[in-house]
Amino acid sequence: MKRILGGLFLSIAALVLAPADALADGACARPASGSEVLPPPDLYSANGVLNVALNYQTSTDAAGRTLYCFVTPDGLESPTLHVNPGDTINITLTDLVPDGAAGRKPLHMGMSTSMHMDAQPAAVCGDATMTPASVNMHFHGTNTAPRCHSDEVIHTLINSGSTFSYALHIPKSEPPGLYWYHPHVHGIASPAVQGGATGMIEVEGITNVQPAVAGLPQRFIILRDQEFVESPSRGPGIPAVPFWDVSINYVPVNFPRYQPAIITMQQGSQEFWRVVNADANTLLDLEVVYDGVPQTLQVAALDGVPTGSKDGRRQGTLLPMTHLFLMPSARAEFIVPAPPPGTKKAQLVTLTIDGGPASDVNPHRPYANIETTASPVKLPKLAQMAGAPRKYLFGDLALAKVDTHRDLYFSEYFQAFGFHEKEAATFFITVKGQKETLFDPNNPPAITTTQGSVEEWRIENQTEEIHAFHMHQVHFLVTKINDVPVPKDQQQLYDVFPVGYWSGNSAEPYPSITVKLDFRGPDVGDFVYHCHILDHEDLGMMAIIRVQKATQAKKGI
Repeated sequence: MKRILGGLFLSIAALVLAPADALADGACARPASGSEVLPPPDLYSANGVLNVALNYQTSTDAAGRTLYCFVTPDGLESPTLHVNPGDTINITLTDLVPDGAAGRKPLHMGMSTSMHMDAQPAAVCGDATMTPASVNMHFHGTNTAPRCHSDEVIHTLINSGSTFSYALHIPKSEPPGLYWYHPHVHGIASPAVQGGATGMIEVEGITNVQPAVAGLPQRFIILRDQEFVESPSRGPGIPAVPFWDVSINYVPVNFPRYQPAIITMQQGSQEFWRVVNADANTLLDLEVVYDGVPQTLQVAALDGVPTGSKDGRRQGTLLPMTHLFLMPSARAEFIVPAPPPGTKKAQLVTLTIDGGPASDVNPHRPYANIETTASPVKLPKLAQMAGAPRKYLFGDLALAKVDTHRDLYFSEYFQAFGFHEKEAATFFITVKGQKETLFDPNNPPAITTTQGSVEEWRIENQTEEIHAFHMHQVHFLVTKINDVPVPKDQQQLYDVFPVGYWSGNSAEPYPSITVKLDFRGPDVGDFVYHCHILDHEDLGMMAIIRVQKATQAKKGI
């Protein structure tokens, strides 16, 4: 979302003098710029269960930014949760953020500092009224039940001082791959995620679908964005300035120095990188570049689903790519070769992205320098193939027959200009024929469907900035982009996908994607779909879908 500034511009000197290293300790510890990229702490299930206690906490870094984090009682911040299909994750979450904690104000129009659940008391999960300290958890990409104490975000609120229990049942048919968790309280989701309260979930078993990754060292990487201390001005004579700073496994890579972090690989090795774009608002286009040459990355999974495994064959295929365009919340898992001997400069970078005239600025910048060593690097290794791949959710979606078609569109309006224009902006995702409506947890479902259905949605972008369509609870198959069919051998399953921006020329069509959604799985109830640029979601670009059991549909419930 582009911020349009008045005629005053900060000098380059003022930008350079901004704090370059926002080291933080306390509840939400952060490493210094230029540090080595260390893996997050790991927690593994045993005998089908992973029991985790997490405290939601806040602190302030040296640059004055408000941080948020999920921390275990013994100090493990944002642990990666490793589970097998069929396991249960039991989380006891305690909100230790004080009600008066500083931070970004809620963005939701008309919400002020609270949001009340006016639904029937039975629909309220936890507390009924939101405060700036409220939290909940979304288990992004998992195909888990949208009910209270599971992956439910519409009516779940946990307020300061409260403790809440989650019991997340991972389906036995869950695709093996990378998922993640983050807060999802409407109106304050963006500041909570930008504050760093995010972590990864890995569902084991990818080697059975992608044997090429068996035995490789695996590196878990989570990319986050965060606010500047002061938002620098943009205008003529000022170089491309990103809207947000970024970090890699919490190591900051701040404007304007962009001091890279350090990734150490063993000479001659290959690693399996498992990467989450956990940015709230920053788009990424990742490359691994050796002496100016982009490396070919062998992609094994996107958004938690093995690539090439959507047509019932239960066997994946590697997808060679030289760059990875990742919208906020997207994941990519891929094989990376170590820099060969004699390489002078090896880096993980993100490329410049044209998100449209109304979008945030996402310039080229480095994330990490890749260095080699003769010694083995201490990383866990993937298991060997342990049997034939099992049948998993959406595995035959490419073959399924569509029974319902819907048309939706993104739209947005700015009622004022200036630095604080977000306070006068509205964002919508709307079913064609319905009234544009800002999200409210008390809204009725915009879409009602029946368990067992397979639907096709065409989603237009009527705005001059890119949007990220995300669906909770189910993955979808992208079949067309701008009404041009995606060749069947190139179609993949996703839970988030970009919809390109409109030129503003009324003679040109709106960009669109066409997706195939699978409601044949076990999940019934109310959940949401939205733009996963979280400032857009917080400003209203979200709606509710209700999946009914067939018996409910017959009774007209």
